[in-house]
Amino acid sequence: MAGSSPCASCKLARRRCAQDCIFAPYFPPDDPHRFAILHKVFGAKNELPVTQRADAVSSLVYEANARVKDPVYGCVGAISYLQNQVSELQMQLAVAHAEILCSKMQQQSPLPIQMHQDDQITSLPSTKNFTTSPYINFASSSNVIQDPPLKTESIWT
Repeated sequence: MAGSSPCASCKLARRRCAQDCIFAPYFPPDDPHRFAILHKVFGAKNELPVTQRADAVSSLVYEANARVKDPVYGCVGAISYLQNQVSELQMQLAVAHAEILCSKMQQQSPLPIQMHQDDQITSLPSTKNFTTSPYINFASSSNVIQDPPLKTESIWT
């Protein structure tokens, strides 16, 4: 990088930035914090093939920032938190699906007959939804309500 300001790595190390400096493409002089946080947490070594260096730098900078926020767990803490949040949301979704199914079943089943103390019928079951329900098997003699097949998804995938 002859003639221009040194990259953030060379600037931090107080050395002359060579034209073929391996850090220059990843640590521009206008973003010294990027290299400083990486160096503070991980140090600096040159052991990766050129094709993997950009991804490694991005990953290391991300991890370094996470370690500053959470020195013990870093990214793992953030990932665990997000996985727990996903699990909780999947459980809430399963409960909501179950509530919807129960609500649909209640809407399609007849209303119960209510009796008073003198054993007189005060309300009859509604037959409007009774005959159109896809869950009732009219072929059987007992008119058993059959559950539709449930679509299930694992919350652990």
